[in-house]
Amino acid sequence: MTARTIRVRHGGPSRWHRQARAVVAARWSAVRAQGEAGMATAEYAIATLAAVAFAGMLLAIMRSDEVRGMLLSIIQQALSIGG
Repeated sequence: MTARTIRVRHGGPSRWHRQARAVVAARWSAVRAQGEAGMATAEYAIATLAAVAFAGMLLAIMRSDEVRGMLLSIIQQALSIGG
């Protein structure tokens, strides 16, 4: 392992420090962008599962005799008003 001397003029950041900061900033931006893309995919998956669960619940409700009777009476009333 060799020692490396870094010279700083007037207390400002060295060229090496600025380059290192730029590399880290670019890498961090790339990591954050990938993380956002994965989150969007996960959010779509959760929304899809929620929609399927809601559709299943509606299907179960619509198959019940009480709801069928109510819907049938609504349709019959609507047809009798128009006829």
